[in-house]
Amino acid sequence: METTEKLKTTPKDFFIHLGVLVALYISVVSILTLIFSIIDQVYPKEFGYTDPYAGGVSLAMAMLIVAFPLCVLFTRALSKEEMIVPEKRNLWARKAITYCTLFIAIVVVAIDLIVLLNSFFSGEEITLSFALKVLFIILVIGSVAGYYLYDLRRKPDDDGERVQRWYAYGSAVAIVVAFSFGFYVMGSPASQKQKRYDTERISSLQTIQYQIISYWQAKRKLPATLDEMNDPLSGVVVPRDPKTQTPYDYITKGKLSFQLCANFERDMMNTSTYDSGMTMRTPYPYKGGVNENWQHGIGRVCFDRTIDPEFYPPANLIEKPVPSPAFIQ
Repeated sequence: METTEKLKTTPKDFFIHLGVLVALYISVVSILTLIFSIIDQVYPKEFGYTDPYAGGVSLAMAMLIVAFPLCVLFTRALSKEEMIVPEKRNLWARKAITYCTLFIAIVVVAIDLIVLLNSFFSGEEITLSFALKVLFIILVIGSVAGYYLYDLRRKPDDDGERVQRWYAYGSAVAIVVAFSFGFYVMGSPASQKQKRYDTERISSLQTIQYQIISYWQAKRKLPATLDEMNDPLSGVVVPRDPKTQTPYDYITKGKLSFQLCANFERDMMNTSTYDSGMTMRTPYPYKGGVNENWQHGIGRVCFDRTIDPEFYPPANLIEKPVPSPAFIQ
């Protein structure tokens, strides 16, 4: 008993406990962020923004890959220290982490339940997305609180290392399952790169289209080639394919009609937000919103465009505002 009273927290003990605390909280926040991002992608809000690249999913996965192994390593280091010196279970730093974690877990679950009950009593519709988020908050926070509550009550002769190992295995399985759904929703890194290339191609074609319209308005004729629109004086530069850096295909079809062509890597012909493989079909960021003018399949796709002079009159026909007599000198 005398040894326990004289035992003090060393800098090593402090930083190991701090490492456990920080890595644990980052891991919990990351797994919840990952789950929420997956739910938002699978059940997007009506007219709500939906990230076409599932950025929240990829960020949460990156954080988990770093934070969870660190949490396991710090926890194992702490267990080894306690096996060598059992009295370290009574250090203030260890108790502070345990009680702090339990307190935060209880507060988070309580707030979550209050929000759920308030939505129910006020007559708001409780969506499946909202219910799933509440459920996963309770499961994740409850699991963490359950482990620390057990660790707080367990006796020195209990096999705490075995329970700790089962919690680590269970957490790893849950993370692997969440990662699987994450990749299922956002696709592989290779598909993400293809998606970004295709979105950039659409953006470039839109820019070229507006450049051609401006060129026609200024000169009353279509450019013979895209290079004719390059103008160092005004800073106009015709975009190129982001991957191959080759020019886009441009074909004139008449005095007012032309085609713009590009080679695409992803299929975006479906008007729905997702296909059966949960892959984003369109760069339009709102559920149900589709830009019909730029839908495309895989491979070379051409878009037919015709300039309407009534919508885009030549520059010399655009009526200029008549200055007020007060400003006429």
